[in-house]
Amino acid sequence: MKTHILARSVRPTLLHLKQSTKSVALLHFSTRSPATTTSITPRYSSTIPNAHQQTRTMSSTSSAPAKGGITSWVKPGDTSGEFKRQVSSFRSWISRDAGAEFPPEKGRYHIYASYACPWAHRTLITRRLKGLDDVISFSVVHWHLGEKGWRFVEKGEDVPGDNVVPDPVDGHGAFTHLRDLYFESEKDYQGRFTVPVLYDKKTKRIVSKESSEISCILSTEGRPFHSLPEPGVLHRRKKREKVGAQPTFSRSSRRNVAPFHPLQSTSPRRSTRPTKDLRQNQQFVLHPLRHDAGCLRAQCRSLFEALDRAEAHLAAKKEGDGPYWLGNELTEVDIRLFVTLIRFDPVYVQHFKCNIRDIRSGYPRLHAWMRNLYWNEPAFKDTTQFEHIKWHYTKSHTQINPYSITPVGPLPDVLPLDDEVPAAKKQ
Repeated sequence: MKTHILARSVRPTLLHLKQSTKSVALLHFSTRSPATTTSITPRYSSTIPNAHQQTRTMSSTSSAPAKGGITSWVKPGDTSGEFKRQVSSFRSWISRDAGAEFPPEKGRYHIYASYACPWAHRTLITRRLKGLDDVISFSVVHWHLGEKGWRFVEKGEDVPGDNVVPDPVDGHGAFTHLRDLYFESEKDYQGRFTVPVLYDKKTKRIVSKESSEISCILSTEGRPFHSLPEPGVLHRRKKREKVGAQPTFSRSSRRNVAPFHPLQSTSPRRSTRPTKDLRQNQQFVLHPLRHDAGCLRAQCRSLFEALDRAEAHLAAKKEGDGPYWLGNELTEVDIRLFVTLIRFDPVYVQHFKCNIRDIRSGYPRLHAWMRNLYWNEPAFKDTTQFEHIKWHYTKSHTQINPYSITPVGPLPDVLPLDDEVPAAKKQ
């Protein structure tokens, strides 16, 4: 039986994955900076557009971002390579409580997302799994991240993916960038312009920009939406046989994971009591231009040790235990880990120099687990856009890839369930 429950008290980028008494910590690479974008020709075409030429909102045409610019991950002179997340604003909640500022209402709320960003990807998966397609609308920004932040596509731009459109909200006809949304909500806003964003179309305000909290809000067995009167719109327990897998967002599911930045950081702390930095969700990016070799080796080693433990967790499962991370229930763990692993071979191996092993040849059980979600759960496959993922990282992160070269492979993007690469077949 597949169930889903939701707890409100979630740290935005921390997941707790427990393997016996051992912690699992995985690396996840941040796209949580603002971005602009460009159009794209058919996949792997030799005439793929140049991002710097087509992105008219870029403040500079040079391949490297300006010092201290919006796409700079670290301050000039900072050799730590750390991407330090700011303390987040916009942390409101949709609630059925009397007098709530943001009550649940069909058609009132909108999600702004990016197919490139793993955090935003989580919310799109959750929205789909929870059957909220007719309740909460969504749109997707362009894949390129520029100096002015994520931008909306222009009318007539041919960009792959569903709902990659100019800002569709009434009254936003002049909005060209996601930052316009932030300034509409708070005219003196000085933080980063990140996705995802949960937006209230009625009050013209941002409700939340924290992916895990947005996922909680979307849970039909959390507080907000499960009692809406429209029959058949939302997934209730009695309708479960009709709607398929639904994720569990329970405290118990989080107790099964130990400080685990889903491929977002190396294990930042091993202590049982989080430090101030950890509470603020400090992230670490493997930044070859700012890391010394020792730092890169240490973080890369930590990543693959964590992947080894994750592989061991799946290897310990017995036949009949179920296809998901925790058995027969599709949980938040599955969603968070999936958005990392699906990006690992196409991007992280080469772009972030994490090439000790890849998933498809080095981690057969993780590979099978990921493919099961991709091929058997439409919410995962239908919200995964490899064009956006590959082009965003390789053409936006000019600190790492100054010539914006995008590798063609691996091909196919995801192997069929009944196929393996030759290296895996020999194991």
